[in-house]
Amino acid sequence: MPSERLAARAVELAGTVGANALPAFGATLLCVLLLVAAGWFVVHRHYIKRHKLAHDADARVLSATLIFGSLAIVSAAAVFATLPGWIVIDGTLARADQALTDAIRRDTTPAVLQMFAAVTVLANTTTLWLLAITGAAVLLSQRRYTLALVWTAAIAGNGILTRILKTIFARARPVYEHQLFTADGWSFPSGHSSGAVAAYGVLAYVLVRSTPVIWHLPIVLVATTIIFATGCSRIFLQVHYASDVLAGFASGLAWLAVCVAAAELCRRAGAR
Repeated sequence: MPSERLAARAVELAGTVGANALPAFGATLLCVLLLVAAGWFVVHRHYIKRHKLAHDADARVLSATLIFGSLAIVSAAAVFATLPGWIVIDGTLARADQALTDAIRRDTTPAVLQMFAAVTVLANTTTLWLLAITGAAVLLSQRRYTLALVWTAAIAGNGILTRILKTIFARARPVYEHQLFTADGWSFPSGHSSGAVAAYGVLAYVLVRSTPVIWHLPIVLVATTIIFATGCSRIFLQVHYASDVLAGFASGLAWLAVCVAAAELCRRAGAR
């Protein structure tokens, strides 16, 4: 049947990607950065100029935030509406996930695993707590109370949301053989992926609010690199399936969009 052939090809493709995981990671990261840069250019140039917002900084930020937030929430809803069915009911995605993980386990060198083991620490629970507490303390000392609230809500709220989603879906983790560290709990969605989006996304937002315009795109691109590399580290280390990481990116992005959009609406209302 055509659907069975398509499923077999998807599984075969996943195995091929897993066998060439490091080049695939580099190529995908480059594509993601180009897409982010292109999206930034479109929103901040074409949309803003067309709607005559070029000389209103608050309106520019608010418009960009609402566009980003709407797209993020819609994308996250689409991911969570389709991924569980593909994993459980159809099974094609689950088989592709397993083929990718098996190929990475077989073909990835210890040196690459060590590299991603260092990267994954960027979204460990301890790291995220330190970021949350330190960032909130700094913002409170500067009397930037709204930003402090958004900072805390983004990181802590994402942690709560992820725990709820993990309990709902209750997907078991893949089996891993290395001894670099241990990972427990449910697998879907990836808490490291959603945590990286929330923490480094809100950090980028605060820095964009605090730096000259020339630094804004570089800040966003650096944050994107950290987020993507941290999420992919979970696949390389075989403690999450690729679909877990994709779902983590989606849930983290949606929650970040809600927090940032709320902050921008409050700031706009206060300015008025």
